[in-house]
Amino acid sequence: MESYAVILAGGRGERFWPVGRVSRPKQFVSLFGGKPLIRHAVDRLEGLIPLERILVVTNRDLVQATSEALPHLPKENILGEPQGRDTAAACALATAWVQSKGGEDACMCILTADHLIADAPAFRKTLGNALEMVARRPVLSVIGIKPTYAATGYGYVKVRGVLRGNDLPKGFRTVERFVEKPNLGTAATYLESGNYWWNSGMFVWQVRRFREALSKFCPALDALSEKLVPLFGTASFEGTLEKWYGGLEKISVDYAVMEKASNLVGIRGDFGWDDVGTWVCAGTHFKKDPDGNAIHGLVRSLVASGNTVVNSQEGHLIALMGIQDLVVVHTEDATLVCSKESADGLKALVKEIGKEPELESFIR
Repeated sequence: MESYAVILAGGRGERFWPVGRVSRPKQFVSLFGGKPLIRHAVDRLEGLIPLERILVVTNRDLVQATSEALPHLPKENILGEPQGRDTAAACALATAWVQSKGGEDACMCILTADHLIADAPAFRKTLGNALEMVARRPVLSVIGIKPTYAATGYGYVKVRGVLRGNDLPKGFRTVERFVEKPNLGTAATYLESGNYWWNSGMFVWQVRRFREALSKFCPALDALSEKLVPLFGTASFEGTLEKWYGGLEKISVDYAVMEKASNLVGIRGDFGWDDVGTWVCAGTHFKKDPDGNAIHGLVRSLVASGNTVVNSQEGHLIALMGIQDLVVVHTEDATLVCSKESADGLKALVKEIGKEPELESFIR
């Protein structure tokens, strides 16, 4: 039975501004390991899923940039959405593509284009185990991450304790429910209980099982999938996609399907995972100077500590003195300076900048 991988690669570049832009969102950032995050996402599948069975779903206006970042991936394996309709629509579109290639028995995983994973072999082992499991059982699976701190920026999944007589393979747990991003006190109780995992946003299922869930919970998405299956590679595909896509509900697959389904199973991923959702998180992957400044690029400091500093302009020096716990990010045309505490609100700043027509180019 063939397995396929789908990498979701949308985004507007807001959380990594000013390096990230609408035309170059986070998955194209090359601050980690010298290549774009989306290239890492494809490369870590090597040996598990061949390139011809890897699909990237992105925004239509990012297809060219995606192809340039992934020159080894067949161009026809990059699908551009006419409009962003969140992950439920993207998953329905991707599932139709997989069905057109491998039929209803094919197994597939939904992955992300902009996360960091430390241990690629462990990741492939976890993913391979999940693909084997969904091929044998009528379930939908989510990869959960064991929490290492009381995070308030992630959703969680609650899993049941290992029960006597449970026929799930080792490492799998029944998922009781999905949980929204908690406050700090609630996150601390989740961490202490041991029965909550971070929701990685990575899912695994057999085509027929996800189509069954779509039919039950999102009939409009299932109808779209049904229409598209025979159209891939034909002249009718783009027109049909354009006609139906804009009218779809904008909703995540978590809300639309996973939170409603009763046949959920989780597998814990112990491979070192980070969604690098803010500049502060990114800084944990940069080199540190003796004063604890996380640095990328040409930076010098004096009596400055705990800062995250990114300099992406060659021949330009950033010099710090007498400051603590700031984020400083410099590109050729824009510079960001904010406190670490306020870095989570970067989307709001980018939105405000975009309201001024004369500044719109700085976020594009």
